[in-house]
Amino acid sequence: MPPSQPRVALLVTCLVDMMRPSVGFAAAKLLEDAGCTVHVPAQTCCGQPNHNSGDREGAKALGRTMIAAMEGFDFVVAPSGSCAATVIKDYPQLFAGDGAWEARARNLAERTHEIVSFLTRVMGVERVTARCEGTATYHDSCSGLRSLGVKDEPRRLLATVGGLTLKEMAEPEICCGFGGTFCVKYPDISNKMVSNKTADIAATGADLLLAGDLGCLMNMQGKLSREGRAVKARHVVEVLAGDTTTPAIGEG
Repeated sequence: MPPSQPRVALLVTCLVDMMRPSVGFAAAKLLEDAGCTVHVPAQTCCGQPNHNSGDREGAKALGRTMIAAMEGFDFVVAPSGSCAATVIKDYPQLFAGDGAWEARARNLAERTHEIVSFLTRVMGVERVTARCEGTATYHDSCSGLRSLGVKDEPRRLLATVGGLTLKEMAEPEICCGFGGTFCVKYPDISNKMVSNKTADIAATGADLLLAGDLGCLMNMQGKLSREGRAVKARHVVEVLAGDTTTPAIGEG
């Protein structure tokens, strides 16, 4: 059982900080509504791009900063499956055998959660009071799904959003082609993957695209816009928090 009013550190993530702060505000609202005291400690990148590119020492340098920043909190929560998975899965391996940092990395990993899984699995949230008129489809981001097992949790909460109808894609679990540095290293392959994804999105007839990772959403929204499709993208926490005033991704 979590403490009655857990102290939660919000791992904002680089993309949210620089590209979509509304996701951070929505995440904080959901955590506060669940009974948490939310803190936003000074933080840097978690080191995921370095780690994925083979820069082990660069990733460890950023990891040490993150570990130190997040100590003293009951939980650390991120509105991103990929950043959460970096801390939960990669940090313990990255710092294995590295003196005291190994124990500190493992401790942080044990306290870290992706936000929707934290709300449902840890805080026991079963419904939200938000309202969003329209039809949405949900994309399962690779890290959240494959590394952390986040699948049913966002769908269960979205089912409680007033006015919202959820229509599944034929292949919601297929990668959108973003993959962080993957889309830069292999642009032709990435473009083909996101083209397949946008066709699947369009086939649902949904007017709203939701996901739990901003990078995936920006990638898919960019392709949808270039194809002239009217589908709008939002991070799932924005809808769960009832944010209906912030322009959709790519509009503001």
